[in-house]
Amino acid sequence: MELHDVWFVLIAVLWTGYFFLEGFDFGVGVLTKLLARNRPEKRVLINTIGPVWDGNEVWLLTAGGATFAAFPEWYATLFSGFYLPLLVILVCLIVRGVAFEYRVKRPEESWQRNWETAIFWTSLIPAFLWGVAFGNIVHGVKIDRDLEYVGSVWDLLNPYALLGGLVTLTLFTFHGTVFTALKTVGEIRERARALALRVGLATAVLALVFLVWTQAHSGNGKSLVALVVAVAALVAALVANQAGREGWSFALSGVTIVAAVAMLFLTLFPNVMPSTLNADWSLTVTNASSSPYTLKIMTWLAVIATPVVLLYQGWTYWVFRKRIGTQHLADAAH
Repeated sequence: MELHDVWFVLIAVLWTGYFFLEGFDFGVGVLTKLLARNRPEKRVLINTIGPVWDGNEVWLLTAGGATFAAFPEWYATLFSGFYLPLLVILVCLIVRGVAFEYRVKRPEESWQRNWETAIFWTSLIPAFLWGVAFGNIVHGVKIDRDLEYVGSVWDLLNPYALLGGLVTLTLFTFHGTVFTALKTVGEIRERARALALRVGLATAVLALVFLVWTQAHSGNGKSLVALVVAVAALVAALVANQAGREGWSFALSGVTIVAAVAMLFLTLFPNVMPSTLNADWSLTVTNASSSPYTLKIMTWLAVIATPVVLLYQGWTYWVFRKRIGTQHLADAAH
């Protein structure tokens, strides 16, 4: 296996890790409107991800940086062609981070309520737009002979990509719902389990249509296996949720995300951005990659740094592993 193939796999792993971790993160943000009935319950939801949300975003930074270094042509075409939706995602992530930090800086209810509303929208919008972006990457976009995107932003809003956005939004919300059931106690835990069933059923329908469409368009034997695993894991997550096995339900919803993202990358390889104008103009792992020397240096850096990051993030989740409820909130709103 060539180094550019290795780095395609590593970037797929980074995006998978990001969607697994930031997926329930976004989902909990969406639940601040769908599940919480009052401000104390919103505080409980936000506190479940408070210690970890910023660490989850490290996976996005690493995935973006690795793409820039390993596949500069891919990075250039992607970020120029998808400039507007990626800019919207970036703004949302900035506002979201500010909302988490500034929400408790003042005691006024209106101040905190406005920042909580910002958390909801800046969780929902990126959860949808990431699906739109990856739907277009997998399905193909208008790339010319100079390896440049020549379409418009309206070309990105095609039925397949919009369905992909709905799938990531509902899947992340389901992931966040079972995470909430795993991390909370009392009434909010029971309501999270009930909501997980409804959201999970909607997710199953949308995901099945989207994944079958993907398989029919550009699938292969390996992607078919990933499709079966994704669907089976989602069904098993719903069964585990109904049985009150929140840990298994969360793990299985995570498997669903991992298998679904793996399927997208399996259908994509060896392309990184297919061209709908001419297959010969597609960006591939060969024509979009950096020099072998650059990839070699990156590989050594990844071997050294990755275990440290994984150990630190794993330790963070272990420290904040306990369930919480409204009875654990401090009396002061800030």
